[in-house]
Amino acid sequence: MGGATSGVQLSTLDVLLESAFFAPEAIAGKARRINVTSDSSQRFERGVDFGNTRLALERATQLLLEICGGNASEITQSLGKLPTREIILLRSSRIKRVLGMTLSVTEVATLLKRLSFMFEQQDEDFYVTPPSYRFDISIEADLIEEIARIYGYDNITASAPHATLTMLPQSESHRPAARLRQMMVARDYQETISYAFLDLQSEQDLCANTAPIILKNPISNQLAVMRSSLLGGLLGALKVNLARKQARVRLFEVGACFASTGKAQHEKLAGLCYGAPYPEQWGVAGRNVDFYDVKADVEALFAPALLNFVAISHPASHPGRSAQIMLNDEAVGWLGELHPQWVQQYDIPQTAVWFEVELSALTKAISPRAREISRFPPVRRDIALVADESLPAQVLLDTMRHEQAPFVTEIALFDVYRGKGVQEGKKSLAFRVLLQDTEKTLTDVEIEASIVRLTAASQKLGVGLRT
Repeated sequence: MGGATSGVQLSTLDVLLESAFFAPEAIAGKARRINVTSDSSQRFERGVDFGNTRLALERATQLLLEICGGNASEITQSLGKLPTREIILLRSSRIKRVLGMTLSVTEVATLLKRLSFMFEQQDEDFYVTPPSYRFDISIEADLIEEIARIYGYDNITASAPHATLTMLPQSESHRPAARLRQMMVARDYQETISYAFLDLQSEQDLCANTAPIILKNPISNQLAVMRSSLLGGLLGALKVNLARKQARVRLFEVGACFASTGKAQHEKLAGLCYGAPYPEQWGVAGRNVDFYDVKADVEALFAPALLNFVAISHPASHPGRSAQIMLNDEAVGWLGELHPQWVQQYDIPQTAVWFEVELSALTKAISPRAREISRFPPVRRDIALVADESLPAQVLLDTMRHEQAPFVTEIALFDVYRGKGVQEGKKSLAFRVLLQDTEKTLTDVEIEASIVRLTAASQKLGVGLRT
């Protein structure tokens, strides 16, 4: 490596011999960093015998004097801190546990002698000092590996493993993510897995995230920031499906999202629907999936818990078709149709409906409670209320449910009407009320008393009965 001027030639009279040891951690990677590799660097970074450098120098000198003649000068030595060979405890019990077979103390001692290892024996344990040239031996497992190698792998007896199987407790208040995946698949979704990175523009467009986590060494410009939402990956998967002429796409993903403030990393579940709500068939009229189709999927995920949907705008959603998902007065996600601007920008033929919820809210399950099933038939009463357009139906539902009228088991909205017979700026909301008792058939007086309570509670909001 030194070049022709420092190389040995036929006319060379003076030869300098060097026998050295350099620590592998000091040499490793240096040759590649400066782009100068040699046999020496490859040997030193893998480790050499630090205990025989002087012996090697003396042997090389002896060969030169015998073959070429001449005289040898004094040795100049620069000695630093050399590695030490620590004594390693080798336990017979550990050999049996690792190899799965019993070796006698005599057999172990014989194998150590064959390896030229110095050792002292105390009962069934050995205190082993490996030679300096075996710098790869540093822990007990290394010694056991050498014993197995010398003993012969084929001579190690095979034995079936023995273990006890115990059923682990499973909390009814927790749903694993695997169960949620099964529920999504059962509702005709297909799981997709995307990168946790996306391009900066998509993060700003879909999430209005002005301070994303930027990667120092991105794979590409399209994967430059950490995602704060799963929607970008789902849209990418949708475009791939559309390019392959798929007219109906229903995708979901479970993955981590990242934020520069607050909780840095959290798991979410997101879904995206495009095209028809059902596969093409003759029994169902053709239409595109809408907000309420996906809302039903979200409610099924959280069942039996009841959700509220509050109309709030989201950067990725249509201004009038976006809602925040509320569980026990806590925001847990979003639901909405994709914004027309992004539909056009991402070259999607028609709108898609998406949702995204916090996985922690989904994994909390309501423990089931047994209750008596009534032998008496339920009674249905309908209440039609005329309310202002600005009054959400959810407010009326919550008001009537909080009233806790006797015998009422269910209150649900089943019809919304605007048109003839209803004033402009008003809407008619029809609610289904089911009443039932577990001990007797309800009388008309009991039924009417509960309906009056529900009607009176709703009229406090400024609504009236439809006549």
